Amino acid sequence: MTLHKLIEICNPLHVTNKNIDAKLTTFAIDSREVQNGSVFIAIRGTQVDGHMFLEDAINRGARVIICEESYYTDEDVCVIEVENTQKLAGPIAQAFEDNPGKQLKVIGITGTNGKTTTATLVYQVLNACGKKASLLGTVSKRILDEEFDSSLTTSDPIELARDMKKMVDAGSDFLVMEVSSHALHQHRTSGFDFKVGAFTNLSHDHLDYHETLEEYAKAKKLLFDNLPESSVAVVNIDDQYGQQMTEDCKAQQLHLSFNNDTAYILENSAQGITVIVDGEKIESPLVGKFNAYNIGLTYLICKALGLEPKEIIKAFQNAKGAKGRMEPVTVEVADLPLVIVDYAHTPDALQNVLSTLSAVKDASQKLTVVFGAGGDRDTSKRPEMAKVSEEFADKIIVTSDNPRTENPDLIITDILDGFESLDSVKSITNRREAIERAISEASENEIILIAGKGHENYQEVNGKRHHFDDREIAQEFLTKKAGDN
Repeated sequence: MTLHKLIEICNPLHVTNKNIDAKLTTFAIDSREVQNGSVFIAIRGTQVDGHMFLEDAINRGARVIICEESYYTDEDVCVIEVENTQKLAGPIAQAFEDNPGKQLKVIGITGTNGKTTTATLVYQVLNACGKKASLLGTVSKRILDEEFDSSLTTSDPIELARDMKKMVDAGSDFLVMEVSSHALHQHRTSGFDFKVGAFTNLSHDHLDYHETLEEYAKAKKLLFDNLPESSVAVVNIDDQYGQQMTEDCKAQQLHLSFNNDTAYILENSAQGITVIVDGEKIESPLVGKFNAYNIGLTYLICKALGLEPKEIIKAFQNAKGAKGRMEPVTVEVADLPLVIVDYAHTPDALQNVLSTLSAVKDASQKLTVVFGAGGDRDTSKRPEMAKVSEEFADKIIVTSDNPRTENPDLIITDILDGFESLDSVKSITNRREAIERAISEASENEIILIAGKGHENYQEVNGKRHHFDDREIAQEFLTKKAGDN
């Protein structure tokens, strides 16, 4: 990266020392990551303003500072003043990595629920069809077949660009990525175009950040507002916000609806689901009406990428979706309750999973749910989750999720306020004890849903993550129950 090229990308309001002789080495958003020759960009975040760390960045060796306000330094440093640093972080990060986003066919999937399952299905189908695809999402990031831990649904622009570069270097042609509302609002995906943008649905979530559902929808809509004409928008128009997503979209549009004759569910059982989309019969091992939408969107996305219907349909037979999404916990012993772990942590997601299990279970089976709510997040969804669980479950255990900095007992109190009756409700703050109680008291003819954490292998308490995996704990107590029997 040359200084001349950097200034060109920035389209600055003002530049000082633009003729310095500097070899630009790295690009940093965090001043602690600055090295000799770095470019440091000051971004105003929700928690911290990067402009507070300009001097620190210079002391650590930054040769170029990009900021939104006039700044003077005696050091031999170029200062680039711009209108909005947040919008520039993505394009600069991409340029530092030789623009890998332009070398990949990028598929972006946004929505409240279903992002992870849909993204994983698209990744699995592409690879099953012989395509070289990578994945970025909530559960994991995959560079071709190699898996890495993922800390955010959508990474910051620098990590995203570096991951894309690794994917290109590994031979990837496609990148399937989940795109969060936070990332869209903060312009983290600026600097490259999406080949396909897809919308799953929108419901009550993240209002601690966006404040209103309308603002949340506007953030999601940014994905489609910025799609070029050469792209394709794949949208679930059964959702009340589906049509709104593409109002200003220049891309070609493919709509999915199970409310008209273009798509319908042929069969839905505990063994899997069969759907008809665009006249094609698709069989999947996934269960539930909400997964019908994930399957339908996946089919349309892959079709938009040029795959043949027959090869997509064949690939679906072994596409199992994401870890921690309606994932059964298995023990090789009969006569035990069926335990399912799912990431459902919003009222809408919990309703989807509970209604599905309620619909496919035998009439004689009881349905138990263990759930909580995350701390330092939108509190209004807590009583709503109680109402949903009361509608479908026979027994309910309210417990701790990721309390973060909140008192878990106060979170549970917020949830309990949503129940009309507490007759079938227990509250057990310790999540391990809650899971143990659910399994130890269950009959063999019972389904237990452990909701909220899914694939997560930690519990976050007071800023620290402690190892905690619902699947491991459930398997431990199922094994113990088998031994006791």
